[in-house]
Amino acid sequence: MKKKLVVLSGAGVSAESGISTFRDSDGLWENYNVMEVASIEGWYQNPELVIDFYNQRRIQLANVEPNEAHKIIAQLEEYYDVTVVTQNVDNLHERAGSTQIIHLHGELTKVCSDNQKKHVKDIGYETFQFGDLAEDGELLRPFIVWFGEDVPLIHRAAEIVAEAEIIIIIGTSLNVYPAAGLLYSARQDAQIYVIDPKEVQPIAKIVHFIKEKATVGMRKLWQGLIK
Repeated sequence: MKKKLVVLSGAGVSAESGISTFRDSDGLWENYNVMEVASIEGWYQNPELVIDFYNQRRIQLANVEPNEAHKIIAQLEEYYDVTVVTQNVDNLHERAGSTQIIHLHGELTKVCSDNQKKHVKDIGYETFQFGDLAEDGELLRPFIVWFGEDVPLIHRAAEIVAEAEIIIIIGTSLNVYPAAGLLYSARQDAQIYVIDPKEVQPIAKIVHFIKEKATVGMRKLWQGLIK
């Protein structure tokens, strides 16, 4: 039986594919104020702006490719029972070949009804307009979990983490809750690896730090895990 391995991934794993992060630029994301385009308040105040922002992100996503870190994570499935728990809304893990993925913050290629996120629909890289309606007659909105909204998959993610024998934290500082609390579910004997080129806040667990960007860090970790 394969060991259970969980990857907790964040924006840093997709940055090398050309998808910008917002935490490195004073609360700006592609020159937008994050709270204007990534909060439920922003949606209520200016839904046209929010829809346009995610339309642009979807177009951008169509023109980037998974990087080596995504691909190595997918290749780990040959040796481990791998689940990726990601804070990213892109589909680069899927495109790299990973098969078990939990998207904590939603998925960029999907839309849903403004009524409790019902009637989820995959639109790929297409755009949509303010005023387009879901099957229930409510406004279509991006299938994204914004600041100020519940994270419905967090409990399932915690269960997955609790079962893991190996945990890889990559491209995320795990500073934003509720995702930041996932590590508290980890087994005491779990092997935990943190891949990040920057200083990561101390984690209340025994961890192995790999101070590298995602691609280099995964390359090094692959050698250790497969040996």
